Amino acid sequence: MVAYAATRELVPLYGLYALLFEDHGLGTGEISSLFVLWSVVAFVAEVPSGAWADTVSRRGLLLLSAVLFTAGFALWLLFPGYWGFAAGFVAWGISESLKSGTFEALVYDELSARGAAHRYPAVLGYANAGETLCVLVATLSAAPLFAVGGYATVGWLSVAITVGNGLLVLTLPAAPRHASADETGAVPGAFVTRYLAVLHAGTSEARRSAVVRRAVLLAALLSACLAFEEYFALLAREGGSSTSAAPVLVAITVAGQVLGAATAGRTAAMTGRAMGAVIAAGGVLLAAGAALGGAAGFVAIGIGYGALHNAMIVAEARMQDAMSGTARATVTSVSGLVGEVASVAVYAGFALGTVWLPLAAVLAAWAVPLLGLAVAAVRWLPPSQSPLNSPD
Repeated sequence: MVAYAATRELVPLYGLYALLFEDHGLGTGEISSLFVLWSVVAFVAEVPSGAWADTVSRRGLLLLSAVLFTAGFALWLLFPGYWGFAAGFVAWGISESLKSGTFEALVYDELSARGAAHRYPAVLGYANAGETLCVLVATLSAAPLFAVGGYATVGWLSVAITVGNGLLVLTLPAAPRHASADETGAVPGAFVTRYLAVLHAGTSEARRSAVVRRAVLLAALLSACLAFEEYFALLAREGGSSTSAAPVLVAITVAGQVLGAATAGRTAAMTGRAMGAVIAAGGVLLAAGAALGGAAGFVAIGIGYGALHNAMIVAEARMQDAMSGTARATVTSVSGLVGEVASVAVYAGFALGTVWLPLAAVLAAWAVPLLGLAVAAVRWLPPSQSPLNSPD
């Protein structure tokens, strides 16, 4: 499971794709519009795909997600213009919606079947750490790869890696799930009935349970607050870095994310007050790093970003604990839906803000909503339900 999650992020193009767009004539506003399209596609498909994952084979959906993931990057390379980039983001957005909720529910149910649900924060943390470690390796490799063969070498190697990741889906387990789920398929009428029942159960739980609703909101908003990572490469270039040097600065933020994810098992029992403090500190460090600039600034941003990533993983784990478990992927996808909607607001804010202000100033201003979320986290984070929080 960790290998699958990690290698999905081993994409060298991550460190350069914003610069790829800019070098093909797109401005910050147009690039932001692509990010908005990406989020809109993802949130339109988010909840329906979550209910689908509670009704049919989760491994099958993850395999379809892998195919679309590969197709998205291939479209960018074959049609390097605004509409080619847009088509790639549509494929990527659908891919992410199919994976979002599906993978988390598969992991949680597999651990529950083994009597080890209390290990979910640690396992999810290790999976996220593996993902971000692969992002770090991929980002650092982007610079030498670009020097050797430009965007084509970086891009087509990324496509090849995503194909290999798709094959790892076949190694994932099939955990026992709620009785309404069906791994084998059935007549269309029965499938539709099950699908609608699961969709209703999941959305109802997220709507009616105050604890689940707050957990969904907290996890979703923390995820959206991390959406600004898409601008790190542009921030590096704004500060004077070259195309080949920018991935090195971005890699500093990825290193912070790795540390934040890897320690999620150890911070899994944090209280709401502690999480509020972590989020506030992360926001202050981001603002300070954006104002400072250069390598030192990116170190501050990396530490703050890692702290926020750690808080997000803990919030997602508490959300899983708070659910009844009958429509786990659906409820998780509701959180993903809210997160995508909020991400659109983030991208729109950056697009509008950069009309009048430098990107660094807009990023620094992002500390204000983060401080507001820090206050909300004190009340919204569900209490830890398990005394077992082993980091192993």
